Amino acid sequence: MDAETGLTARIERIEAQLAIQQLPARYAVAVDSRDLAALVALFVPDVDCGRWGKGRDALKRFYEPTLRNFYRSQHQICGHVVELLGADEARGTTYCRAEHEDMDRWYVQAICYFDQYQRVDGTWCFRRRVERHWYTADHEERPNRGDSFQRWPRFATPRYQPALPQHWPSWASYWENAGSGAVEAVTKKP
Repeated sequence: MDAETGLTARIERIEAQLAIQQLPARYAVAVDSRDLAALVALFVPDVDCGRWGKGRDALKRFYEPTLRNFYRSQHQICGHVVELLGADEARGTTYCRAEHEDMDRWYVQAICYFDQYQRVDGTWCFRRRVERHWYTADHEERPNRGDSFQRWPRFATPRYQPALPQHWPSWASYWENAGSGAVEAVTKKP
């Protein structure tokens, strides 16, 4: 590979990373402003929405009622890791702290999105977003108060139970190697 080809490849990788890194921020703004057209445009045209169907119209049918579960929201993107897998494919994780108004309460969520990205006709899009939580709690409460780390009554179903940090395979092996009593020394709710 000559120097010019190498430089071109590096620039293409940088441009891909910059374009992908805009997606979570644009997602947050679209959700918080309830701009469904902008929101669904961030996803590949044939996005799989499970029982809602495929495509951006199906995604809109999913988000329309979902975003009516709270009046105001604010999603703060806290960190983003991107791994380029090929010229048109990548994956990443996005940390987010989100706040949601539900009647007279404000709920805070610590979120990690597990994303798959794809470039379609030169534009990077989400192929898939999987949302996992550490906790959801009223902004005036500690997340570990009560029986669950899911403290938002409207979402107190098994589907919305926090999966982090246990979702990561490295988590279990880290604590298994910590020795007897190590977990109990730092938490009452593993």
